[in-house]
Amino acid sequence: MSDSADQSRRQWQFDWRLMLFSGLFLPLLVGLGTWQLDRAQEKKAQLAQWQQEAGSLNWVELQGAGLETGQPAHISGRYGDFSWLLDNRTRDGVPGYEVLTLFFPVQGRPVVVNRGWLQAPRRRDELPELDVPGGEVRLQGRLSDFPEPPVLKDVSPGNSDWPRRVQSLSYQQAQEVQADVTGFVFRLSDSEQPGAYRADWAPDMMGPQTHYGYALQWFSLAAALVILTVVASYRKTGANDDNDNG
Repeated sequence: MSDSADQSRRQWQFDWRLMLFSGLFLPLLVGLGTWQLDRAQEKKAQLAQWQQEAGSLNWVELQGAGLETGQPAHISGRYGDFSWLLDNRTRDGVPGYEVLTLFFPVQGRPVVVNRGWLQAPRRRDELPELDVPGGEVRLQGRLSDFPEPPVLKDVSPGNSDWPRRVQSLSYQQAQEVQADVTGFVFRLSDSEQPGAYRADWAPDMMGPQTHYGYALQWFSLAAALVILTVVASYRKTGANDDNDNG
């Protein structure tokens, strides 16, 4: 009897503050979820376009169409004699360098190729010996930004020796060596590419699945807000509400 009495005394009570809060945040959460779904569709279309272009357009045509970070590409040409050793790069706790070498395609503008990670010698005053494939090679990879920190600048002393150890590499630094160099770095797709070292890059591009995951989070928050609002609006009226005045 007491349970049924408690249920009968639970009634809907309008709370304008609760409704205002829910009314403000529910459209926002739903909108963010919808936006993430739209972004996922855009990314799927972009990836499909990139894959088609990578298989049908050569390096010159890709440059003419406009290059973007994360875009897959293939190039044929030869490695040059200029390499930068990007310092303070570790793998499995072992210090080393990322090797960036200037590459001259058969056609089109030169590009800096990130060949992957190479373990550093035990002594700091020693630099690793680099192997550069001779002759023409064909490379597959993705475009990435130059490894330049957004705030910190390269404070390593300048020198004229090659390979050159640097803390970062900006597009302007690369232009000092090759004026017409491409404004992106070409990251080799894997360690099997000609001239590659350890090219096991962590994914750095937000794909469609990531956007779907974010959308699910926003929609889940919206559903939770609706449920909590409904639950909070049904309140017990109290056993003695009718007898408060006597």
